[in-house]
Amino acid sequence: MSVIVAQALHIFGFQSRVANNICFFDEQIIVYPSGNSCVKYHIEQKWQKFIPGSEKSQGMLALAISPNRRYLAISETVQDKPAITIYELSSVPCKKRKVLNTFDFAVQEFVSLGFSPDSKYLVAQTGPPESNLAYWMWEKQRLMAIVKVDIQNNPIYQVSFNPQDNTQVCVTGNGIFKLFRYTEGTLKQTNFLRGEPQNYLSHAWLSEEKVIVGTDTGKLYLFDSGDLRWETSIEHKEVPIHVEKAEPAQESESLIEFPATSSPEVSSDLIFEPETQQQASLPRVSAVATYSKGFACSAGPGIVLLFEKSEEKEGYRESREIRVPQDQCSSDPNQSDKQEVVCIAFSPAEETLLISTNKNQIYLLSMASAEMSRGEAAHFEYLNCPLHSSSITGLDTCIRKPLVATCSLDKSVRIWNYENNSLDLYKEYQEEAYALSLHPSGLYVLVGFADKLRLMNLLIDDIRIFKDFTIRGCRECVFSNGGHLFAAVNGNVIHIYSSTTFENIINLKGHNGKVRSVVWSMDDYKLISCGTDGAVYEWNLQNGKRETECVLKSCSYSGVAISSDAKIIFAVGSDHTIKEICDSAILREVPSFDVAYTCIVLSHSGRMVFTGTSSGAIRSMKYPLPMHKEFNEYPAHHGPVTKMSVTFDDQFLLTSAEDGCMIIWKIYDKEGRGLKRERDVPYSDEVLITRTDMEEKTQIMLELKTRVEELKMENEYQLRLKDMNYNEKIKELTEKFIQEMESLKTKNQVLKTEKEKQEIQHQDQLAELMEKQSREVQDLESGNNQKLLLEYEKYQELQMKSQRMQEEYEKQLHEMEENKSQALEELTEYYEAKLIEKTTLLEEAQDDARQQLREFEETKKQIEEDEDREIQDIKIKYERRLREERESNLRLKGETGIMRKKFNSLQKEIEERSSDIEGLKAEQQKLQGVIKALEKDILGLKREIQERDETIQDKEKRIYDLKKKNQELEKFKFVLDYKIKELKKQIEPRENDIKAMKEQIQEMEGELECFHKQNTRLELNIAELRLKLRATDREMHREMQKERDMEALIKRFKTDLHNCVGLIQEPKKLKESIRDIYEKYVQKADMVEIVGVDTDLHQEYTRQREHLEHNLATLKKKVIKESEIHRADYVRIMQENVSLIKEINELRRELKVTRTQVHDLQSTLGLLNKRKKLPGQSAAPSPDRHQSPGILRLNPEEEMERIIEMQQIEIKFLRDQIREQESPLALRAIPDGKLPVLETERRSGVQSQ
Repeated sequence: MSVIVAQALHIFGFQSRVANNICFFDEQIIVYPSGNSCVKYHIEQKWQKFIPGSEKSQGMLALAISPNRRYLAISETVQDKPAITIYELSSVPCKKRKVLNTFDFAVQEFVSLGFSPDSKYLVAQTGPPESNLAYWMWEKQRLMAIVKVDIQNNPIYQVSFNPQDNTQVCVTGNGIFKLFRYTEGTLKQTNFLRGEPQNYLSHAWLSEEKVIVGTDTGKLYLFDSGDLRWETSIEHKEVPIHVEKAEPAQESESLIEFPATSSPEVSSDLIFEPETQQQASLPRVSAVATYSKGFACSAGPGIVLLFEKSEEKEGYRESREIRVPQDQCSSDPNQSDKQEVVCIAFSPAEETLLISTNKNQIYLLSMASAEMSRGEAAHFEYLNCPLHSSSITGLDTCIRKPLVATCSLDKSVRIWNYENNSLDLYKEYQEEAYALSLHPSGLYVLVGFADKLRLMNLLIDDIRIFKDFTIRGCRECVFSNGGHLFAAVNGNVIHIYSSTTFENIINLKGHNGKVRSVVWSMDDYKLISCGTDGAVYEWNLQNGKRETECVLKSCSYSGVAISSDAKIIFAVGSDHTIKEICDSAILREVPSFDVAYTCIVLSHSGRMVFTGTSSGAIRSMKYPLPMHKEFNEYPAHHGPVTKMSVTFDDQFLLTSAEDGCMIIWKIYDKEGRGLKRERDVPYSDEVLITRTDMEEKTQIMLELKTRVEELKMENEYQLRLKDMNYNEKIKELTEKFIQEMESLKTKNQVLKTEKEKQEIQHQDQLAELMEKQSREVQDLESGNNQKLLLEYEKYQELQMKSQRMQEEYEKQLHEMEENKSQALEELTEYYEAKLIEKTTLLEEAQDDARQQLREFEETKKQIEEDEDREIQDIKIKYERRLREERESNLRLKGETGIMRKKFNSLQKEIEERSSDIEGLKAEQQKLQGVIKALEKDILGLKREIQERDETIQDKEKRIYDLKKKNQELEKFKFVLDYKIKELKKQIEPRENDIKAMKEQIQEMEGELECFHKQNTRLELNIAELRLKLRATDREMHREMQKERDMEALIKRFKTDLHNCVGLIQEPKKLKESIRDIYEKYVQKADMVEIVGVDTDLHQEYTRQREHLEHNLATLKKKVIKESEIHRADYVRIMQENVSLIKEINELRRELKVTRTQVHDLQSTLGLLNKRKKLPGQSAAPSPDRHQSPGILRLNPEEEMERIIEMQQIEIKFLRDQIREQESPLALRAIPDGKLPVLETERRSGVQSQ
C-alpha cells in the first residue's frame, strides 16, 4: 500500500443543486453538501468535519435530517444506481447506520427525502418517469408502502412528513399537491385539488392540519386538511440601486471585506424578450420554512419575506423583508441580488436564519438583530466568505506566503489563506478567467482572461491591474520558480515573457493542437509542455529549441509534471494511464483502472505523486510509481478535477474542480506524522500598498488625531463649565438650606408655645371629662346590674337546654355506631364465606385441569392413531366445561353485582347518617360557641365593675387630696401676692433691655450694609485695574513687534550694504545699488529715527507702568486684608446676633412662665375669695374639718414666721437668677472701636439694676 495519506482539512464550496441542502445539527453546527461529501460546520468557531460520500459516488441529490437531530439521510447515485445512506450524526466520526440500495420497484434517482416525527420511518420521492413515493421503516430496511404520485412525467420537488403524525405525507410538484395517509399497508390520497393546477415549488407544515405552499407565480396557499383556507400574492419588489463611483474601500484591520458574489448566468439571462421579462418579474416562491411566529419564504431573486400570524381568523401578514447584500467588488453590484433562494432553514432555538442560493452561496441572519432593527432594511451576511459559483479554471500557490489563488468562470479572482482558512482578497471582472499563476513572492498574480492576459498587483485591500498583454483566450500561464519569467499559452504557441522588463523573450512553436499544460524545471532552464495533439515536449529556454519529445497521437494529454532533477516527465491524458517519460521514451505506463486522469502533480521532495480523476476523486501514491493498485483514493469533488498544487514545504495539497469547490488537504506519512520541511523558512508578512493609498491613510490619521485633540479640549472646557455651574448651584443650595433651617427653628419655637397652650386646654378639658365620667359611671352601674340579672337567668335556661340536647345526641350516636358495626360484621362474614367457596372451587378446577393434562399426555403417548377423534372428544368436553364455567362465572358476576349494589346502598346510608351526625355536631359546636361568648360577656362585665369600683376609690382619694391642697393654697395666698408685686418690678427693666438690644441689632445691620457697599466698590476698582493691565499688555506686545520689525529691517539693510560694498571696484553698479538702497530704506530710516527719539517716552512709559503695577499689588494686598477683616467682623457680628437672639428667646420664655404663674395665682386667689363669700361659712372651722385627720393647724405666730422664711428664700432665689442672667451680658467681649452706643447703653443698664 501507499505510504502517503491525505486528509481533508477545509473545503471552500457548496452544492446548491442538492435538495434541502442546509440542515441544523444543533444551534451552532450546520450540515451542508460540498464537493462529494457533507460538511459539519460550526458557525462561531469556523471548524469543519467531513461526512464522506459513498465510494464511486456520482454525486448527492437530496439531504434530510431527522427531527431528533441524530440521523442524516443522503440520496446518491452510486455506479449509475440510486442509493440512500443514513448516517448517525451523534457518533464521532459519523458512522453509516443503514444503506438502502436494493429496491423492488423501478427507480432512477431519489429527488427528495423526509424523516417521520419519531425518526423511525423514511419517505423518499423518485423522479420522473417513475414518480414513485416509497415509505420505509428504515432501521429494518422494510418497505411499508409505495404509490405512484404522477403519471404525466411532471417534475416533483419536495416530500415531507406531518410533524405530528407518522402516517401523513405531503408531496408537491408541477401541478401536484397531494396528501397521503398510510393505512392498512397502503398510502391513500386524502385530498383532491380544485381549480387550475399550479406549479407548486415548495411547502412547509404550519401545524398538524395546515400546510403552506408556494408557486412559481408568487402565490402562497394555506391548506387546512387539504382544503384551501387562505391565499395571497407576493408582488415583485424592485431592488434599491445604490450608485457608487470609484469609492475607496473602507479601511479595516483585515485584508478584505466580504461582499456578495455576482451571478454571470443571471446577468446573461436578464437580456431576453419582453415575455421572459414579464415571466421573470413574477417572484418564484422556491423555498418555505416555518417557525413559531409564522413562516419565511423566498419572494423572488435575493429576497426573503417573514410572515406572522395576523389578527384575522386564519390569515398571515408580511412582517419583515430581508435582502441579499449587494456585491461592491463586482463589476455590476446589483447582480448579487438576482440570486434565487433554493433553501431556508431556522436553527432549533430560532435564533439564526440560514439561506442558500442557486449561485452556491450561504447567507446568515441573526433573528435577534432582525427584531431589533424592525424599522430598517435588513440584509443577510455571508456564513463565512463568498464562494465560487462556477467551475474553477486556475489554481496556484506561492513560496513566501501561505496563499492560494483561484480563478473561475464566474469572472472572479480570489486569494485564499490556507493557514487560517480564510478569503484574503476577492474581485470580479467583466470577462471570464481561464488561467492563473501566482508569483513565488505572493505579491503578483497573472490571470488569463478571454480578451487579454493581465499582470496584477495584490495590494492590501485590492487586486489592481498593472500590465496588459495582448494574448487572447490564454488557457495556461505559469511563473517560473524564480519568478523572473512567465510562460503564457495562446492556442498552440507558448510565449515566454520577462517579469521585470515585460519583454517577449521567446516564442515556442511546435504543437499542432492546443497546449493543455506547462511546467517549469526547478532551475528554470527547461520548460515541459503537453497538448491535445498527443505531444510532450521539453524546451531549452536558452535557445528556444526542443531537447526531447514524445508524441502519441492516440492520447490527448491533459496534465504534465517533472521530477526535481528534471530527468523524468510524468504525463496523464485520455488513455487512462500515467506515463513516465525519460529521454523521449516512455519508461513505464501505470494504469488508472477504468478512470481518466485529468491532472498530475509531484511533490518538491520527489517522493509523492498526486493525481486527479474525471470522477472527482484524488489519488495519492509513492514514487517510484506502483504497477498494481497500490494507492489511496479519496472521494473529493463532484466533477472532474481541474487543477492541483502542492505547497513548497510539501505540507498541503490543494485541489479544485468543475463543481466550484477548492479543498485543502494535509499530507501525512503512513504513521500519521506530518512531513517535515526541508528548510524552515518563515512566511513573509509584507503587503503591497500604493503611495496614494498610504498618503490618504496618513492624512486621515492626522485628521483623526487633530479631531481627537479638539474633542479633548472641548470636553475639558465643558467639564470646567460644569464644575463652575455645580459650584454655583452648591452655594445657592447651602444658602437656601441655611435660610430654611432658620425658618424651621422659628417655626419650632412657635410650635412649642402652641403646644404649651394646648396642654393647658387639655388639662381643663380633662377635668370636665372626669366629672362627666363619674356621673356616667353611676348611671351605667345601675343599668348594668339589671341587665346582669336578666342575662344570668337566660344563661341558666340555655344551659339546661344544651344539657338535654347533648344527652339526646349522644344516645343517637351510640345507636348509629352499634348498627353500623353490626352491618359491617355481617357483610364481612358473608363475603369471606363467598371468597372461601370461590377459592375452593378454583383450586378444584385447577386440580382437575392438572389431572386432565396428565391424562391427555398419557393418552397422547399411548394412542397416537386415534389422536384426531380423541382431540375432538376432549375439545367438545372442554367446550362444555368452558360453557359451564362461563355460565357459572356469569352467575357469580351477577351475584357479585347485586352484592355490590347492596353494599353501595349501605355505604350511602352510612354516609347519610354520618352527614346527619356531622350536622348535629356542628349545631352543638355553634351552641357551645354561643355559651362561650356569653361567658366572655359576663367576665367582661365583671371586670368593668371592678375597674369602675377602683376608679371611684381613686376619685375619692383625689378629692381628699384636693381638699388638702386647697387648705395649703389658702396659707400661701399672701406670700404669692407679695411675689407677684416683686416680679412685676423685675419684668419692667428686662423689657427695657430687650428694646435696647433690638436697636443695637438694627445698627449692626446698617454697618453690614455699609461693608457690602465697600466690597462692591473695591471689586469695581479691581476690574478697572485689570482692564488697564490688559491694555498695557497689548501696548507692550505692539512695541515688541515694532522692535522685531526694526531688527529685521536693520538685518536686511546690513546684507544690502554688504552686497553694495562688494561692488566698490565698479562705480556704476555701486551707484545704482546705493540708489536702490536709498529708495528702499530712506523712509524706514526716518521711522528708525523717530523710534530713537521715542526711547525716552518708552522709558517713561515703563517707569509709570512699574509704578502702577506696584500700586496695584499694594491695593490687592489691602483688599485681601480688608476682606479678611470684614469677614472676621462679619462672623463676629453674626455670632453676637445669634447669642442676643438666644437671650431674647430665653427672656421671652421666662416672661411667659412668670405670666402663667401670675395667672395661676390670681385664679387660686379668686377661688379662695369666692369660697369665703359663700353663705353658711363662718370664721369657725366646720365640724367636718375638725374630723379630718390629715389637717393640723399651727400657732398663728409660728405660721407667720414660716411664711416669712419661705418668702425670703424665694426672694433670694430670684435675685440669684437675675445675677446669672446679667453676668454673660457684662462679661461679653466688646468689639474694637465698634458700636460704642451699645456698650454705653449696656453699662447704664447694669448700673440701674
